[in-house]
Amino acid sequence: MKRPRFLICRIDRVGDVVLSTPLPREIKNSYPESFIAVLVRNYTKDIFINNPYVDEIIIYDENKNYSSFLNQVKTLRKIKFEYAFMLLPNERLNYILFLAGIKTRIGVGRKLYQFLTFTKFVDRKKYIPLRHEADYNLDMLRKIGIEPQSLEPEIHLSYDEKKKAQEFRDKIIGNKKFLIGINVTSGNSSPNLSVTEYKRLFEKLKVFEEIQVISTDLFPPKEIQDLNHIHFPMIGSKLRESIVKFSALDLLISSSTGPMHVCSALKVPTISLFCPLPACSPKLWGPLGNKSLLILPEKSYCETKCPGDPKLCNFFGEGGINAEKIINEVINFLKLDSLNR
Repeated sequence: MKRPRFLICRIDRVGDVVLSTPLPREIKNSYPESFIAVLVRNYTKDIFINNPYVDEIIIYDENKNYSSFLNQVKTLRKIKFEYAFMLLPNERLNYILFLAGIKTRIGVGRKLYQFLTFTKFVDRKKYIPLRHEADYNLDMLRKIGIEPQSLEPEIHLSYDEKKKAQEFRDKIIGNKKFLIGINVTSGNSSPNLSVTEYKRLFEKLKVFEEIQVISTDLFPPKEIQDLNHIHFPMIGSKLRESIVKFSALDLLISSSTGPMHVCSALKVPTISLFCPLPACSPKLWGPLGNKSLLILPEKSYCETKCPGDPKLCNFFGEGGINAEKIINEVINFLKLDSLNR
């Protein structure tokens, strides 16, 4: 019996790649003998390392010259894929998949280049009704008759990586009970607190005897680095190293960003700051599969102070989100004695 060959292409950011991890699992559930490869950027390949449902990780060549284009076509053609899923519309990738001779190719939306190459498509219909990004990704599988059983993303650690995570935790946490990570930056991909407000959050959390707080930013802002009681273990870490360290946390506090999705895929609890606008909604981008708490500004805040562009919103002002509001949620989330300070 011929072994069907599937290629999953996701050549964008960490969070988006994490939300593509259900696809290989759901394909294997329907076709246990299938061969599954993922095509990803070099930086995000670490998300799929040790994944039992992925047979091969192929690095997308981001060089724009003709030689790179041709080499990518040759690489894919040798494997003789029958199905390819292009989760992010990309004209260059579309032509690579077409010239690689992949018979069934599925993209997103009604792009002219997809029409010219006879590429099938799934239509998100302007996100109406609003569903999770992971669910939209799985529409690719529904297009070929696979009905997914779960939307949950997953990142798999080896036995040795789990040992390293425990060693990291033991070294950082000392005699504390809880290890909390705070991710300040978001790559301007979603509304977020100001650095000043995050600094206040760090300062206020340090008085809790049970809590050890770390910054999980790869490039923490200078204002945060000036806090001498904070550890910065992610600086200089490769993505896989950061993933191992994220797995050691009891809680991550962040906006809607890649580290939040990494933690959800690792089943690490999260407290996440969100905006109710459809493009930023937790219904579309919220954490999946882990213990999670969402913090949104009050309705009155959004009605009177929304700047219209979510990238400009920092939740500042009455009815918004501040350090005190987050700390109250942390106390309830971890069941802390608020007087033990």
